[in-house]
Amino acid sequence: MTTINRRQFLQGATTVAAGSMVPACSVEGDMDHPAGVPLGPYGRDSTAEEVTEGLDLSGMTAVVTGANSGLGYETMRVLALRGAQVIGTGRTMEKAETACASVAGNAIPVVLELSDLDSCAAAAQEIIDMDVPIDMLILNAGIMALPELQQVNGIERHFFVNHLGHFAFATPLIGRVTEADQGRVVVVSSLGHLFAPEAGIEFDNLAGEGEYNANTMYGQSKLANGLYSWELARRLADTNATSNSVHPGIINTNLGRHMAAWARVVSDLFGWIFMKPVDAGAATQCYVATYPALADLSGYYFADCNPVVPDPKMEDPVLAARLWEVSEELTGVTANF
Repeated sequence: MTTINRRQFLQGATTVAAGSMVPACSVEGDMDHPAGVPLGPYGRDSTAEEVTEGLDLSGMTAVVTGANSGLGYETMRVLALRGAQVIGTGRTMEKAETACASVAGNAIPVVLELSDLDSCAAAAQEIIDMDVPIDMLILNAGIMALPELQQVNGIERHFFVNHLGHFAFATPLIGRVTEADQGRVVVVSSLGHLFAPEAGIEFDNLAGEGEYNANTMYGQSKLANGLYSWELARRLADTNATSNSVHPGIINTNLGRHMAAWARVVSDLFGWIFMKPVDAGAATQCYVATYPALADLSGYYFADCNPVVPDPKMEDPVLAARLWEVSEELTGVTANF
């Protein structure tokens, strides 16, 4: 299978309905849509259950990182509800087991600490040894708003956990994704990629030295998530697998546990005005992971269950290629596909 050209309509019976059949969809920030790609039937207020309603995922396997809370938990719950076998990761076995045991359906706990390359390798190998194709690989876990500079192995912590940890964990699993009838990788990026440095990725200062800005460091890591997905889509172009990234929206989850106290209070008191609830926040990644009409759509960035145009840096082939090369060097992980 060849992935769709980035400026063509989806073809055939699985084409997303266009025109009068598609309700108006509000995309956060009024971002532009890619040319030639029709809107889907869901929008900002759609929930994960709604976008998967009627789907039978029996016989399929999904991997969800950060499945013990927030968007990851809701994603695992809904995919298991639809019949998928879900491998849910948590930073400790206790967290992973508790989460997996609480959902209806088949959920398997795996320990994954994204700040530990040995843990990333062990988790990936454990999943590889299960010897099943991976239909959905959803890279959801992450951190944000660290109040001061923290480093892991000499690398700024946002970048290490959000990008390098996922790179080290996910890249060995791509072979299993290509074994599925139509494997999908979904990388949770963020609108926060707009906060990345002017250079996009500061390869000469991945340690984050100098004046520290949590938004900038988070933005750089989220841009890296999008670049990883985009470069992965390019590398998967002649396979039956796809890769897309998503912005889930602004949701009041424990991802914001490192924010200043006043910001957490504002979120708790007034977040309902501008934030999505968790069930809507998980909708876009569930939609991209499962919706039949997206089978051939690869290399895109989604928000509110529709493809939107990100910052041009997220689609910079030179930047993406260099990030992949540097990520291999820093993690010691090379692609096996």
